[in-house]
Amino acid sequence: QVQLVESGGGLVQAGDSLRLSCATSGRSFSNYAMGWFRQAPGNSREFVAAISGNGGSTYYADSVKGRFTISRDNAKNTVYLQMNSLKPEDTAAYYCAARETLYSNVYYFSEDGYRFWGQGTQVTVSS
Repeated sequence: QVQLVESGGGLVQAGDSLRLSCATSGRSFSNYAMGWFRQAPGNSREFVAAISGNGGSTYYADSVKGRFTISRDNAKNTVYLQMNSLKPEDTAAYYCAARETLYSNVYYFSEDGYRFWGQGTQVTVSS
């Protein structure tokens, strides 16, 4: 069982930056591909970014590419989402998710297969 706890959300102005963290429990963190997803009110949950278990491969939604960076520290069992140049349309609850995988260099951008989810952290960007 893996538990995930997100932190770092808040209220910021357009153009500001935030760094979200997702701390995980359990063993063998590097055996898990990680992803960030978000859900705005009235919308379905959408993919934001993903990273492979070894951190060597990453993938981003077009809407955040060039502004957000996903990274991980396997020694600290933590994954991060650095968000720069935030826009009002980035306002959402952000969730991290973990998917166990045999392939350390593969990321996953579909919600399918992500077995473990955090409780979410709210990001609000004012214009």
